[in-house]
Amino acid sequence: MDIVIRAAVIFAFLFLLMRMLGRRELSSMEPFDIILLVVIGDLVQQGVTQSDYSVTGALLAVSTIALLTVLVSWTSLRVRRLRPVLAGEPIVLIEDGEVVEKNLRRQRLTVEEVESEARLEQIGSLGEVRWAILETNGKISFVEKRR
Repeated sequence: MDIVIRAAVIFAFLFLLMRMLGRRELSSMEPFDIILLVVIGDLVQQGVTQSDYSVTGALLAVSTIALLTVLVSWTSLRVRRLRPVLAGEPIVLIEDGEVVEKNLRRQRLTVEEVESEARLEQIGSLGEVRWAILETNGKISFVEKRR
């Protein structure tokens, strides 16, 4: 039972940490970021199982984290009010060609990063954009102005 409680606590901590990191950081990971995730995974494993190297302990820890992941997903699907907290909400970065600075700062993005993403979508200038929206998966969606 000790492993289940530790796995649940670590799950909650990691869930909050990922929400605080921001979706943009998680969607564009560099090789160093991937290495950090592996190291974090090892540290989490040590914290959850402590000195329990049994198969039963590993199964309990993995099952607890998997069950909590499914529970969060199910709750997000069923309880509409909790969806913004659990899954996040899309954020408007550009409205009618004008950058929404407050939202850029809040998501720790620069205008140059948004311009780069726009160029990848064959958009030459942010003035051509009616809406740029940072989706919950970390990608930026662009809706061009009508011509």
